[in-house]
Amino acid sequence: MNRYYGANQHLDPLPPFLFCPSMAKNPLLLVPNIITIARILAIIPIVYLVMQGDIILRLVALILYVIAAASDWLDGYLARAWNQYSPFGRMLDPIADKVLVGILIAALAWDGSFSGWDMIPACAILFREFFIPGLREFLGNITVVLPVSRLAKWKTTTQLVALAVVLLERIVPGLGLVSDILLWLAGILTVWTGWQYLRASWPHLVEEPK
Repeated sequence: MNRYYGANQHLDPLPPFLFCPSMAKNPLLLVPNIITIARILAIIPIVYLVMQGDIILRLVALILYVIAAASDWLDGYLARAWNQYSPFGRMLDPIADKVLVGILIAALAWDGSFSGWDMIPACAILFREFFIPGLREFLGNITVVLPVSRLAKWKTTTQLVALAVVLLERIVPGLGLVSDILLWLAGILTVWTGWQYLRASWPHLVEEPK
């Protein structure tokens, strides 16, 4: 078979097999979305390694976590650089961040990495990450959109960095104060951005839609 094709030759896409016809242009095959899905799947080995209680395995978990956290920047960069935007990717990216942060907080609470005081910002982070998506879903029913603020993006970055230092704390002694400061900073930013979203949406919560 000739390996070279004329410039005007039309190549029909493969017929959809696992997807409906409208999904023939499969967003799962876009590189940024593949990276996002990999970030979600990475939480499984990360949590498993953390819960083993071994320092070496915790170091491996930290390395995997740093790679997963860095992919949050990489998938967005590639989507912009290669113009590989998709509604599926816009939907999945914030979910991946919340899954990574939320499940890791649960694992670190389970293995005793958090003190009693640490659980205050940890619970605040979990509450906000459940509350705001629920608020967005409700407002979506009345066609109100809450755009993501720049501070909310910094909030996510601070959460990821804080959890990395908490993971590192048992590997490198003496980081307790640093991890506490970062965790509380992440908690404060999380609560503040949640309050901003609630304040912006309040008029739509106290009035019946017309």
